Amino acid sequence: MVVHNPNNWHWVDKNCIDWAKKYFEERLVGLATGEATEALYARISKLSSLEGDCEVNQRKGKVISLFDLKLNLGIEGHVNDEKWEGSITIPEVAFDSDPEDYQFDISIFKENSKLSEIKPVIREKLIPQLRDIFSNFGKELLLTHANDIQVSSDKVTSEFTKSNQQSSFQNVASTGTPLKKESSSSSSAAGGKKSETSSSTGDSSQKASNSNTPKYNTTKLHLESSFQVPAVELYNTFIEKPRIEAWSRSPIQPDPSSGKLGSGSKLELNDTFKLFGGNITMKLISGEPGKNLVFDWRLNEWKQGHYSQLSMEFHESQEYHETKLIVNWSGIPIGEEDKARGNFEEYYIRSIKLTFGFGAIL
Repeated sequence: MVVHNPNNWHWVDKNCIDWAKKYFEERLVGLATGEATEALYARISKLSSLEGDCEVNQRKGKVISLFDLKLNLGIEGHVNDEKWEGSITIPEVAFDSDPEDYQFDISIFKENSKLSEIKPVIREKLIPQLRDIFSNFGKELLLTHANDIQVSSDKVTSEFTKSNQQSSFQNVASTGTPLKKESSSSSSAAGGKKSETSSSTGDSSQKASNSNTPKYNTTKLHLESSFQVPAVELYNTFIEKPRIEAWSRSPIQPDPSSGKLGSGSKLELNDTFKLFGGNITMKLISGEPGKNLVFDWRLNEWKQGHYSQLSMEFHESQEYHETKLIVNWSGIPIGEEDKARGNFEEYYIRSIKLTFGFGAIL
């Protein structure tokens, strides 16, 4: 990163969100509660999503880090011979957070009384490892990127900014690790484990119907919600046209540009339609009854041809008489995350529960 900033006087910032994603993938994926041969076992399988801001800034020679991140981690394991999957959501990892401030929301998909036994093990053996990594993140961020946003001290003539710069260097170097430039080969993951995932926050690639259409810099969202209804019923709520029109409170409109919307009572593959007065366009890409659905999804105000991909999984717990809806949503333009999340929670999740009585409304 080239810096033209005489005496390091002016404000300079560097966006480090992609580096943060790589950092957490390498250090978190593979962390486990113990050996896989143990009766109660859990491991982090992937970084499902990372949202928020992550920057290193400098002004008048002083270097600081500013970050406020939300993470969702995929987890898996077994309780005796029964395998399970789930997630851990960390609502906030921020530059001013203390280790005890971190909150961990543990979710076990298809949970029952037997699988619930894994939660205390996760809290005892896995959560402390996460706290340590999050606590060190700010130091590692500065160690890697502080030099990139400053003119070297031998080119600084102002004694004021030079003093600030030296003070910042000493504060960062006090961790015992020398300042270094970011390299193409990242440091190895904790315990020598490497990430096996390839998902990306800030991913500029997104699935659209036309590869030549304008691209945004995009990000991902992860949402979860529980419904007191069998999985197949919740699946049908997203696939049967009368139900869609009931919870959306709007007629299903054909998309004139696609010319494909079947006349049956259920959506068919490649059906493309508009909802909410034409503000939303959706295209059914795939579906397995009671298991999963995938839609291409776009706001009408987005650039023509740009689609995000809305992937929904249905995990039914027969013992608890509920289905967890797991949403992994990719290709959302950066800056649109809060709007997308808020609208989905209000006009999809909340509206479905109100319309059909499928669960408590918070």
